[in-house]
Amino acid sequence: MPRRLLVAENTRAWTLALPGVDVVTARDYLTAPEFARLRNARVFNVCRTNSYQTVGYYVSLLAAARGHRPLPSVTTIQDLRSAPLIRIASDELQADIQRALGPLKGDTFTLSIYFGRNLARRYDRLCHALFAHFPAPFLRAEFARTDRWRLESLRPIAAGDIPDGHREFVADSARRFFARPTSARRSDHYRYDLAILFDPDEIDAPSDERAIRKVCRAAERHGLRPTLIGREDYGRVAEFDALFIRETTAVNHHTYRFARRAEAEGLVVIDDPTSIIRCTNKVYLAEVFARHGIPCPPTLVVHRDNAASVAAELGLPCVLKAPDSSFSRGVVRADTEAELERHLAAILAESELAVAQRFMPTEYDWRIALLAGRPLFACRYHMVRGHWQIQRSYASNARRYGRVDAVALDDVPPRVLALARRACRPIGDGLYGVDIKQVGSRALVIEINDNPNLEAGVEDRAEGDAVYDAIARVFAERLDRRGQPRR
Repeated sequence: MPRRLLVAENTRAWTLALPGVDVVTARDYLTAPEFARLRNARVFNVCRTNSYQTVGYYVSLLAAARGHRPLPSVTTIQDLRSAPLIRIASDELQADIQRALGPLKGDTFTLSIYFGRNLARRYDRLCHALFAHFPAPFLRAEFARTDRWRLESLRPIAAGDIPDGHREFVADSARRFFARPTSARRSDHYRYDLAILFDPDEIDAPSDERAIRKVCRAAERHGLRPTLIGREDYGRVAEFDALFIRETTAVNHHTYRFARRAEAEGLVVIDDPTSIIRCTNKVYLAEVFARHGIPCPPTLVVHRDNAASVAAELGLPCVLKAPDSSFSRGVVRADTEAELERHLAAILAESELAVAQRFMPTEYDWRIALLAGRPLFACRYHMVRGHWQIQRSYASNARRYGRVDAVALDDVPPRVLALARRACRPIGDGLYGVDIKQVGSRALVIEINDNPNLEAGVEDRAEGDAVYDAIARVFAERLDRRGQPRR
């Protein structure tokens, strides 16, 4: 079990006894050899951290360098100084903010947050949400109302600045926080902790619950303790050694923020934030394919100045893609000049750029999944009968899907596997799904997806549990290369 340290600027700043927690001064933590040599610790930093290079900043910085787990992390300290991130949090938490503050009469409000709690229980949900976004022991939030309540500022509170009337409650909040079970309490069987971000209620989720159970069993076979987490567990990311994202990813989305925070905290993360940015934007992929000579259908990056030339360059019908389209959503076919003009206008109203490709009908697309540059599984995704895509949506929100054939990797045409590997090299070494069309003797890349589908009995049918073992093995190997567990 990790040693738990509460680091305060001086002994007068924190006088409350907490079971199982050692209170040390910032100077001792920063300078004493005992703490520099300590291999397994959790550091709760209650110093002033609201400025760069303060003593509190260095407590969290050196804790990270020593392999300890600081709360707050340096990432959180920097995030709390970012007005854009505060605005994003305010927008995301609007429902919680209005629910908690709506009944108030005034136009300003200050909320003190102690380990995700407030003295008034009616604010606990909002406090927990803010603590999840910005994990720090003590926070002070300032809200203002014009047409609605908004978060104006959020800053850390040092232990010495806590009002005397709040100290008993703060001690209780700290005891509750330290008493809760954490992933760091491993048995000897587990070397590392793996968080799996998964929403069982997501429509078109990349994995079903059976597949997630298979991931968990494979993780255990490779010495990883799996824990399922949801978007409400953002504040827990630093408790783990690795993060596996099994929700549909997007840049303006909590999945990207999870990936970004995990990477900043030193976790091994799949999908990493760079892969999310690259794979979720079709314009980026079009440029990469062109620059690296990756065979693909004739493609044009479209903007308002060249929109009129699409039909002449690509012919009709052609396929139009919004930059952030995925799994047939945001992808349309234009059969006539009128449809082309209408669809392009709709896409360019939302984005400066769009992607147009020559329509190349096939019965199926190859899906080659790669992890760390190695093939993981292969499938043929067939088009929906009577339709040109692998998924068809209806006005009633109903969906139909084409047949999926899992294919043993040994039975995939070598040129298809080779092209999938080549296409992924400029993207990264994460987990990708490469969509490839075979047109006559040619193989053409359609797109590369991060976070590819992996459902039990579907994509894994040919390779079986070897798929899940390969995923767990990559996490374990990367963690072994990194060094000691972040416990």
